[in-house]
Amino acid sequence: LERDVRDLRLGVPDEYFIAGMDPEVEGAVRAAIDVLKGLGATLERISLPATPHALATYYVIAPAEASSNLARYDGVKYGLRVPGHDLIDMESRTRAAGFGAEVRRRIMLGTYVLSAGYYDAYYGQAQKVRTLVRRDFDAAFARVNLIVAPTTPNVPFKHGEKADPISMYLNDVLTIPADMSGMPAISVPCGFTASGLPIGLQLIGRALDEATVLRAARAYERATDWHTRHPELS
Repeated sequence: LERDVRDLRLGVPDEYFIAGMDPEVEGAVRAAIDVLKGLGATLERISLPATPHALATYYVIAPAEASSNLARYDGVKYGLRVPGHDLIDMESRTRAAGFGAEVRRRIMLGTYVLSAGYYDAYYGQAQKVRTLVRRDFDAAFARVNLIVAPTTPNVPFKHGEKADPISMYLNDVLTIPADMSGMPAISVPCGFTASGLPIGLQLIGRALDEATVLRAARAYERATDWHTRHPELS
């Protein structure tokens, strides 16, 4: 972890600096990338063309997986049990009490996309797009060692500020591609907005190459002090 980054080639993807990105986020992240360049890393502009489709794809695959995995939590063998008049009533009460609104939303969506009439149209197509996202990363990592990008396009929102789940999902747009393709990634602090909200730099590595991701993150932390600072809390 204590090695420098002079032997690393870093890819900067065009698709991760999206329209509508908060200018303070973009400024802080580009400054962080310049720090890594100053430490001896080589920068290369790259393209990950399937990235714009990753968010929609994820929100087909993830609910499908949630629906399948959480089907076992019915109060019979696993987890919480709420007594009922009969087996069906007990299962209904248990799942209503044990799952929050977001979990229920994902279970319903996942059940829908896995149903016989829609499996190929949604889940099957989403898995094909997932393959395209993975191929983009594989092609990029044939040229670079790491990919550097913002963690989120916007600053954190206040607790309870966004009641619409879709608007919250949109803030995942830059972290989902690595997640759904199996690439290791880390977010390190790289600054604050004028109002004191944190900004993150995302480092993405080749599959199974966590060591290089952690080495670059550690090198950035040695060169900066953002990870030791925090805004004043009232």
